Amino acid sequence: MRELVAKLDQMLDWSILPTITQYTIDQSTTLQQIPAPTFQEKARANYVIDLYRQFDLRDLHIDSVYNAYGRLPGKNSDHPALMVSAHTDTVFPADADLTQRREANLIYGPGLGDNCFGLGGMLGLLAFVCGQNIVPDRDIWFVATSREEGLGDLGGIKAAYETLKSRIHSVVNLEGLAFGHIYHAGIAVRRLHITTAGAGGHSWLHYGRQSAIHGIIQLGSRILALDPPQAPRTTYNIGMLEGGQGINVIATSAGMWLDMRSESPQALAQLEQQVRGHVADLTSEDLSFQVEVVGDRPAGSIPAEHPLVQAGLAALAQLGVQGILETGSTDANVPLADGCPAVTIGITRGGNAHRLDEYVELGPVTDGVRQLILLALAGAGSEKL
Repeated sequence: MRELVAKLDQMLDWSILPTITQYTIDQSTTLQQIPAPTFQEKARANYVIDLYRQFDLRDLHIDSVYNAYGRLPGKNSDHPALMVSAHTDTVFPADADLTQRREANLIYGPGLGDNCFGLGGMLGLLAFVCGQNIVPDRDIWFVATSREEGLGDLGGIKAAYETLKSRIHSVVNLEGLAFGHIYHAGIAVRRLHITTAGAGGHSWLHYGRQSAIHGIIQLGSRILALDPPQAPRTTYNIGMLEGGQGINVIATSAGMWLDMRSESPQALAQLEQQVRGHVADLTSEDLSFQVEVVGDRPAGSIPAEHPLVQAGLAALAQLGVQGILETGSTDANVPLADGCPAVTIGITRGGNAHRLDEYVELGPVTDGVRQLILLALAGAGSEKL
């Protein structure tokens, strides 16, 4: 695989790479100015589709969940294709302040790294291939996916993969801030919204009645006492609490949002069983509990020796970068769980993701785009990938 990627690197004309780098940056910063909270990605999808038209992609459409599709025809369109994906949604509300500022080699702006530079990298790949009139051996599907973040529960890639799985053989997924890392394993994620309800009352007159808030606090205390295994790595987080009507009111309702993750679906199931056991123990005639599954991200992996992983490492090696293999939760979870080879790679580095002071580094963008081009063209030209 290293030889194949090295040969591609020698064959390609990199003279336009500076132009492609600037195009990637320009598109990334433009996309960041289009609000795209999870479930509200339509405006970004429309913008991406308009760019697809400029490159004369085929089969353009936006589906019901705002995934934007375009197909670059290859020499053998009857062969399984490569899918390149990047998610459009952000964790920020529609009215968030999206002001950007530049300091030396950094650009600050919420959502730039997660995931506007992932999207920009996908568009940079498209601009390079079309600018050089490269016809890959196989089709490449470019898909800007929705609903990756939070309660989106990978809804975009689930829909896109279901649409294309009979037509593709592998997936290269893009995240803005993961340059130098190759995610080849998707961890299992389970998210619960646990609510409790009681009769309520006055804090003085009805003292002793079951409080929904007290119940949810008791449950939280029991969850915090759990000790999940370190191998396979398993974690939990109570991300949000809610409930109550006033400081002197015995609460009639309360809730928590619980995120659980593991490298092992079995370990995750055991953790969830423990949580549900505590829910059952705390349920009484005066206090009821309800557990709703609000997130279910499947797990899957390919070995480090897989040709797609090796191609990613080889692409980085051509740039003098030693790739780091990772596990995580990305859009690649969905194809991996179905047995379809997939990796997630990055375009640049940065920090403060999911914060208003999120930033990206401009320096690595050229190498980030170059490794993507090498990996994608290797993936679109090899039966083994």
